[in-house]
Amino acid sequence: MSKGSESAYSAREQSLDDLRDRIDRLDAEIQARIAERAHCARQIGEIKGLAGPAEFYRPEREAQILRKVVERNDGPLSDEEMVRVFRELMSACLAQEEPLRVAYLGPEGTFTQAAVLKHFGHSVRALSMPTISEVFREVESGGADFGIAPVENSSEGTVSHTLDRFLTSPLKICGEVELRIHQHLMGRMKEIAQVHRVCAHAQSLAQCRAWLAQYLPEVEQVPVSSNAEAARRARDEAGTAALGSEAAAEVYELGILFDNVEDREDNTTRFLVIGRKLFPPSGSDKTTLLISATSTTGPGVLMHLLQPLARHGINMTRIESRPSRRRKWDYVFFVDIDGHADEEPASLALEEVKRNADLFRVLGAYPKRVL
Repeated sequence: MSKGSESAYSAREQSLDDLRDRIDRLDAEIQARIAERAHCARQIGEIKGLAGPAEFYRPEREAQILRKVVERNDGPLSDEEMVRVFRELMSACLAQEEPLRVAYLGPEGTFTQAAVLKHFGHSVRALSMPTISEVFREVESGGADFGIAPVENSSEGTVSHTLDRFLTSPLKICGEVELRIHQHLMGRMKEIAQVHRVCAHAQSLAQCRAWLAQYLPEVEQVPVSSNAEAARRARDEAGTAALGSEAAAEVYELGILFDNVEDREDNTTRFLVIGRKLFPPSGSDKTTLLISATSTTGPGVLMHLLQPLARHGINMTRIESRPSRRRKWDYVFFVDIDGHADEEPASLALEEVKRNADLFRVLGAYPKRVL
């Protein structure tokens, strides 16, 4: 090596050493600030005399913090990465004394579990439940502080069982999570010719309908209670493959035969966070209503019922009808609107809707998702 090359090499090494020293100093400063933040979070709980993480958890406050993270972010990390870092930081601070208990549709490895971790961070106690009804019951009984349940998929529409549980449950919607869904074909076999049946949740089978028809047209499709159950069967049964997440493949030690077999690139599922109470406005919220019209009203009943929303300039983002289960051919409507039920102009519009409705319930007023 020439003297010029040695000099350039030494300069590069010195530059690297300087940057590494700077990173070490920054790491020490960040760690100290994290500890300071954790102390502040604990003091807030002590000042308020809060008993348990469920009383300390404030979804509207978390949403405000994460929105500020996005506003401040100038890179080089993406907004999504920065939000993820702060979500985990808040999750760890909240769990100092005791972690939140969050029920989800299990078993381990489902997309619903991934939604739990995306919304609450990893410093929670995730409780696997066999059915959506059990998720609701666990929160209602106090066995869990919150629950997460799927409510709609961008390709296949509503998860009706989740909506139907609100007809009889006192629980409230406290938040929402959107999760990009990648379906993978997984199993213990080495090649696709050895697949004799494909197991998955009915929604996942529907999301991959075109792919299955093209590549596995003669293979039996078996709907099961969850994709994790499908992965378990793929692990234990010769000739059985499953659809599901990469996490399910890891948990059940399966090989991925084909990845991203969903029919739409934007395949996304929306989940609801359910709890036992409503929370104050965060500044950017939505409200979910359960309503039905009086049986004596004639034609145009739904338009008449919802007219106050338009009159007060309220944007309705979603409406879904379900059988009321009170009598045949009687329906209730689940309606999402922009705005918080306790803030004008939404509050004024909802007062008018309530006067004209046979059934009126605010199922939730909660922060719009942050990424």
